[in-house]
Amino acid sequence: MLGGRPVARIGYGAMQLPGPGVLGPPRDRAVALAVLRRAVELGVNHIDTAQFYGPGVANELIHAALHPYPDDLVLVTKVGAERDRRGGWISAQRPHQLRAGVEANLRSLELERIDVVNLRLYGAGRDHSHGAQSADLDSQLAEMIALRAEGKIGGIGISNVNIDQLRQALPAGIACVQNAYSLLDRAGEPLLELCREHDVAWVPYFPLGSAFAGAAKVTEHPAVLDAAAAQGATPAQIGLAWLLAHDPHILLIPGTSSLEHLDENVAAADVRLDAATMAVLEVLAPVGGQH
Repeated sequence: MLGGRPVARIGYGAMQLPGPGVLGPPRDRAVALAVLRRAVELGVNHIDTAQFYGPGVANELIHAALHPYPDDLVLVTKVGAERDRRGGWISAQRPHQLRAGVEANLRSLELERIDVVNLRLYGAGRDHSHGAQSADLDSQLAEMIALRAEGKIGGIGISNVNIDQLRQALPAGIACVQNAYSLLDRAGEPLLELCREHDVAWVPYFPLGSAFAGAAKVTEHPAVLDAAAAQGATPAQIGLAWLLAHDPHILLIPGTSSLEHLDENVAAADVRLDAATMAVLEVLAPVGGQH
């Protein structure tokens, strides 16, 4: 469940649809539209996006490919950031900026209500953008609650949080948490445990390891490669299958601009890892730490 609505456990993240660096038009618009339509054909009914992907590009493609939207499709966006003229990330954390971000998503997606909107915080975790937190969390949550009361958003998510911020946010009624988490990066395990306790969906970004230089890649680990060979699966499918098996609160939104990779990602839901394989994979990274 996500924001009170049933979703398949493997969704789709639209961040890779725009051009390089999440900027500009896609390399091939026809392929980008085909990926979105194919995702829905495969049963994906949870798409994660943001107005600042492109900016505006991912939402425009989603609208062009899928509007009017299927009744069961859950669209999730995020606010709290913008792009500068050079394409850098800047914070947009003040309540009026959060509201403006929601309104921009509503316009570009042509919606009256967004199913879930994630409040993306700055400074709580491993952040690779510039701009400081410019509003206290209580005032941010108050604005998100007001937007929900007005019917502009259905559920409130929160992203890039530490455990104290998550505890502070939970009374607002949190639908999901988006933090970095993977087979090789389990620093967020205490937050996942808190989500489990409060029946909150955990929607990890970087589910196969960070895209930043020097970070461990799940698909390159020898144990993952061995498991993939034994299962007749791809290493990416093993990494995603481990996440699904690890906790039922985990929902996945792997992104791709490739039809082939999309099919592989969705098919990871059918990969079943036996107890021996799970035992090997579970200890690749310490609970609460990184490989």
